[in-house]
Amino acid sequence: MNYLAHLYLAQPNADSYFGNLLGDFGGTRQVKNLPLTVKKALDNHYLVDKFTDNHVAVKDAKQYFSQHRKRFASIAIDVLFDHFLIQHWTQFNHVPLADFKQNSYQLLNKRIPDMPCKMQQVVSNLTKNDWFKEYETITGVGVALDNIAKRIRFTNNFSGAIEDIQCHYNELEMLFLEFFPQLIDHVNQHAIEGSNVETIVRHN
Repeated sequence: MNYLAHLYLAQPNADSYFGNLLGDFGGTRQVKNLPLTVKKALDNHYLVDKFTDNHVAVKDAKQYFSQHRKRFASIAIDVLFDHFLIQHWTQFNHVPLADFKQNSYQLLNKRIPDMPCKMQQVVSNLTKNDWFKEYETITGVGVALDNIAKRIRFTNNFSGAIEDIQCHYNELEMLFLEFFPQLIDHVNQHAIEGSNVETIVRHN
């Protein structure tokens, strides 16, 4: 999952937000001198990633990407599923998205001095430029994915992935709506951080 989903599935405190994003920036190599709360949050990150990677709906979603982009389908799905989470935010959370983002950014900024260098750069840019705002629209998702394609260090065909998404938007959205409540349940069943994710999942 991408950053917004990982924050959504965290506990609402600075250590949890730090740990739940740390898995994308070195993970267990970074936690030696960090509090247990951060380590548990990192474990939650890995729980989420493992469940996501093995879920049938996510595997089905990859099939909607053209052959020359399928290698990077997981990256596209991560960003796209953040987009769908935003689109269906009120189905999953009673806190307004704007308030959730503001609180998340404040909590993340508290832990920037403790973050690995690369994570400091990414989180600073995320909070300063409100990356999640870009994910609100399909156009913004396309821009985000093309920017990721430019950062890949070898020649690739990932650019233009938004074309595949636009062709299969409705099917991909249905797969997200099938998958995400199950992910929430999975996180709550394990309760690695000691508490359930506060949610108001509404089944249509």
